Amino acid sequence: MALGIDFGTTRTVVAFADRGNYPVASFSSDDGETAEWFPSIVAERNGELRFGFDALAVKDDPSWGTARSFKRLLSGPEASTTGTVTVGATTFGVADLVVRFFSSLREALKTRSNLPKALREKDRFEAVVATPANAFCTQRFLTLDAFRKAGFDVKAMLNEPSAAGFEYSHQHARTITSSRAHVVVYDLGGGTFDASLVRMDGKHHDAVLTAGLARLGGDDFDQALYELAVKKGKVKEASLDAFAKARLLDACRDAKEKLNPSSKKLTIDLEACLGEKAPKAELSFPVADYYAAVTPLVEQTLEAMAPVLKRLDGEAPKGGDDELADIAGLYVTGGASALPVIGRILRERFGRRVHRSPYPHAAIAIGLAIAGDSLAGFELTDRFSRNFGVFREAQSGAKASYDPIFTRETPLPRQGEPKKSVSRRYRAQHDVGHYRFFECAAFDDQGTPKGDLAPVTDVFFAFDPELRGKKVDLAKWQVKRLEQAGPIIEEEYAVDAHGIVEITIRDVGSGYVASHRLGSAAS
Repeated sequence: MALGIDFGTTRTVVAFADRGNYPVASFSSDDGETAEWFPSIVAERNGELRFGFDALAVKDDPSWGTARSFKRLLSGPEASTTGTVTVGATTFGVADLVVRFFSSLREALKTRSNLPKALREKDRFEAVVATPANAFCTQRFLTLDAFRKAGFDVKAMLNEPSAAGFEYSHQHARTITSSRAHVVVYDLGGGTFDASLVRMDGKHHDAVLTAGLARLGGDDFDQALYELAVKKGKVKEASLDAFAKARLLDACRDAKEKLNPSSKKLTIDLEACLGEKAPKAELSFPVADYYAAVTPLVEQTLEAMAPVLKRLDGEAPKGGDDELADIAGLYVTGGASALPVIGRILRERFGRRVHRSPYPHAAIAIGLAIAGDSLAGFELTDRFSRNFGVFREAQSGAKASYDPIFTRETPLPRQGEPKKSVSRRYRAQHDVGHYRFFECAAFDDQGTPKGDLAPVTDVFFAFDPELRGKKVDLAKWQVKRLEQAGPIIEEEYAVDAHGIVEITIRDVGSGYVASHRLGSAAS
């Protein structure tokens, strides 16, 4: 049995299997309180690091520097194994910081959680983990590598909305029929938004298509309230230090999380946050003002979801005016989705087919635990979820031609199956090959990459054997066409069950080869 671990932007949630049920692990803090999550926060003072509840306990102490939402450092195209982050007064490697956070989580599971004793006594935990569906290869590699280095044996890594699909079928199995076998997952977490179309046939799930936004989540809704509070409270933001700003943002986050469908006003204790710099003791204003401010963020999620709904038109039979008439439901998950205005806008748009997970912050972890339970019998065909390709040398290096390798709808191999691979073979025309690998969200009508295009890595390969034994900086080499026929070159691209790509380029005749695993330091 494997734990289901959802490494969240603001909260990390763990679930486990218990005779067909999938309870969420609770943790005890030092003050005796319990919570069904482990805070994704780190604190630093004089080089000392604290994580989770230990970091949360000192967040109001100005001698400690804190960093929330450090998961977002993995999500951008600029993320790398050598990236750094400054927490307090000390700079750390991002990869090392995530390993230490997972190590702290592992220790908390052993010493301050309600996991069954037999589980807590294991030296290493088996786990099924997740990444955002639109995660770049680097984020997938860093997440997988960090879990393993922290003492977890990772059985599988799923896309987050695909995991939520398992939780849906566990909660709402009766809604799935032969004529309504599709579910649209709307997953709004602390840092990302994903939407997936999942086809469910018995216990087999197929993640047909995924879309989303790598940088939109609950943090952005918190920031919107912070900016509204500064404006309405006439706070002189320029006079605030980083600590005061963090306290005000925390107060805004707390106020947001206390909202319910009956809330009419938002109240923020400015004096408690800002002290003598507070323009007044308390700020209170209609909650409708806040909802108006964040409605454009909700609209962005609907725009991002449009490709999934468009694909739905081709997957399910038409059903009249109701856009979701022929699916089991639109399943709303993710901790940030608890904001009442989100449910209201979705119901206004999609009607009665909207179902909200009873455990929005834990749906992904529960789905991962289901996936890790061999007795549950569920299977998943997940997708690559991004487009991966290469720009190659053309016209003696004057131009680059684009070649798609894996598209966002490429099915990933299941756990234990051979990697899915494609190959290219050709006779080299130039003395050096410059491969510019990248990932992107979509293509325009001419097939040109667009939308969130991220360079992954540049690879240089000496086609001319004369260059292989010399100390030549191929990155600075002036590419030339070969005067005679060049060697036969074979490229092989393999993607594993985790969505991580491996590249192999070889000279078929001589056996000269170069290999790269995207996301690793070697790449």
